Amino acid sequence: MVRRVLDSPEEAVEALPAWMDEAGVDGWLRLCEAAMFLGAPGLLTAWHSRLTPAEVAVLSLVERRFEGRAVEAHHLEAAIEVCRAQATRDLALEGRVRMERGLHRYESGDIEGARDDLTWAETRLSSVAKASRDHDLSLLNKAAFHLAVGEAIMALQSYGELSRTAGHADESIAISRLAAGRIHADLGQDFDALRLLWLGHAHAIRAGQLMLAIEAGTTFVDLAEHHLSDTAEPMAQQVEKAAPRSAGEGQPVAEVLRSEAETVLAWCCEACGLDLGGTDRPELRAVALLAGRYGRTDLISFLIGVPEGVDDPMLCAVMQHVDVDNASGWATRMSALALEALDPHTEV
Repeated sequence: MVRRVLDSPEEAVEALPAWMDEAGVDGWLRLCEAAMFLGAPGLLTAWHSRLTPAEVAVLSLVERRFEGRAVEAHHLEAAIEVCRAQATRDLALEGRVRMERGLHRYESGDIEGARDDLTWAETRLSSVAKASRDHDLSLLNKAAFHLAVGEAIMALQSYGELSRTAGHADESIAISRLAAGRIHADLGQDFDALRLLWLGHAHAIRAGQLMLAIEAGTTFVDLAEHHLSDTAEPMAQQVEKAAPRSAGEGQPVAEVLRSEAETVLAWCCEACGLDLGGTDRPELRAVALLAGRYGRTDLISFLIGVPEGVDDPMLCAVMQHVDVDNASGWATRMSALALEALDPHTEV
């Protein structure tokens, strides 16, 4: 089917619906969006006639952004009118565009207008397209809005609505658990934070989101350092036993098996790969710091003693304290990179 689509998109149109059902693709709009981002104008032209008026209106917004043109309020209003007009109504797409208008209103400083639109969009999408990509985005955007206006508890509520058993995408669950874990950590609720961060790491792996998995994993390992135990229950059991607590009930004791924290750290170290290049490598800095703190520099053996292979000066600064036997080499490399930043013609 893929070969047929690429060779003759017009002929493939009739056969595509069966493939879409099998692959779980929920409409021609998704295919047109994919064709646009993949730079396949032939596919976009062949499939565009299959779009409904509401889908055409939404695709026009996507096209403006893709071409670097601004999406203004009147463009959003026009798309909303098409999506809610009786002859062309599409309930799910109306929810999507109302979500986009909410984000636009927030960026414009209209906080209450943004709140209304984001709430309306999430409610609509929960009703007509629950656990769809747009519904997931509406929950994540609503939570991000609450965080931005200082409503952390409301953000937690929105993140919590991305249930692990309701069909939401693993990537969406991973993002929500990482963000919620950080909120709980900021509130001093380490038991909940550790559980959520561990889940974020696990779901990011399932989603194939490598950098997200490293971010959630290293955040978990960082917090776990203060709660290490040789007798703690494995995190999988802690997750399964977790239940809502009564008002006034205290936090359970936060404990993490040292071996489990080190296993997550080892996974993150390996996931970073052996390529040390790049002037901004936050994931390498994170695993190097944690490996040093855990006394497991063996997990970053690919970094030990190779300052000349590193291009990130901040990573050099970290390694200067982690790889103490080669501290002078790391200091020299860091100085050379700093000079290069000041004068790009300097050879390092």
